[in-house]
Amino acid sequence: MSKDVVSSRISSQDHINLVDKHSAHNYHPLPIVVARAEGIWVYDVEGKRYLDMLAAYSALNFGHCNPRLVKVAREQLGVVTLASRAFQSDQLGLFCRDLARLCHMDRVLPMNSGAEGVETAIKTARKWGYQKKGVPDGKAKIICCAGNFHGRTTTIISFSDDPSARADYGPFTPGFDLIPYGDLEALRAAIDDNTVAFLVEPIQGEGGIIIPPSGFLTKARELCRSKNVLFIADEIQSGLGRTGKTFTCEHEGVQPDIYILGKALGGGLVAVSAVVSSDEILGVFKPGEHGSTFGGNPLACRIGREVIAMLEAGDIQKSAEELGGYLLVELQKANFKCVREIRGRGLWIGIEIRPEFGPARPYCEKLMVDGVLCKETHVQTIRLAPPLTITRDEIDWALERLRRALG
Repeated sequence: MSKDVVSSRISSQDHINLVDKHSAHNYHPLPIVVARAEGIWVYDVEGKRYLDMLAAYSALNFGHCNPRLVKVAREQLGVVTLASRAFQSDQLGLFCRDLARLCHMDRVLPMNSGAEGVETAIKTARKWGYQKKGVPDGKAKIICCAGNFHGRTTTIISFSDDPSARADYGPFTPGFDLIPYGDLEALRAAIDDNTVAFLVEPIQGEGGIIIPPSGFLTKARELCRSKNVLFIADEIQSGLGRTGKTFTCEHEGVQPDIYILGKALGGGLVAVSAVVSSDEILGVFKPGEHGSTFGGNPLACRIGREVIAMLEAGDIQKSAEELGGYLLVELQKANFKCVREIRGRGLWIGIEIRPEFGPARPYCEKLMVDGVLCKETHVQTIRLAPPLTITRDEIDWALERLRRALG
């Protein structure tokens, strides 16, 4: 008897029990066991259907098992999946060319996870600071924002201010300063001769869909340019169509020095991340100074190329802008008593629950029972980020259930 047949006879609760017994308890998921998915819908082991309003934290911008992406993945699976960077592959150059063009940049350094992308950008900025700016060895400083989320590695949590991300993981990596998010004068005051970069999320996703004051990104970019400081935009969650533009920085006409990309770049099929920048900045690397066994593998590159082609068409961004605007207005019109604030841009919305009405998780659990999947962040905020392939009718279906849960 095949394992698939055996697995299909195990209930959701049995699967939950297995995870509880054999997996590290580093997650607190909703009690649903996904067994199948298509488009914006997922199905549990018992066959119940749910509308996915999380999209794997924006990794599934093009929906589950997107036929166009699955097709190219299957084709590439039968040809070559991994060569390592010890050799060339026939997909790497094409992927780097296409992504550089999408970002209006020169070069790409491909990696796998988003955290690897952030780590790579940190190394890039420091190396640039020492080689190009003339910062004394060991003195490079990077400015980050309070409330940030850039990943889970030891270096990255060193500039987090989330106690749950930092507890019992010290000692921490030096070389980072925190400023309040969206505070231009604090950024100005923090920059000194040893500052090599400003690392920022154009919208803070894990922080609760926090949007900076209008004009902040533009003015921060100008300030960084005038001080010879690299402007690094972490668009791992916010990029690739989520907010109605290819990149959230585009809402203010900002071109960063470095883009960090991930999540949706792999189409929900494989892990792909990338640091994208200029010849001058990424030119600081020489052979043997940085790399990854799976970074830039042919399978990931082929899928990434198809993702880029879909973004170049522009349809997904237009849909995110129009449908996201509709969803935001409908939620705000409802004037829920339990809601303190609703924030959003494109198909990325945060619903902040008033503390006196309890935390956000029970609302997410109630929605799950009613067939809508979303997840809380920072205790009080319900985060909505459906696949960008969602339709108006499907948004109305979700709205009906959101009104019931919040009303």
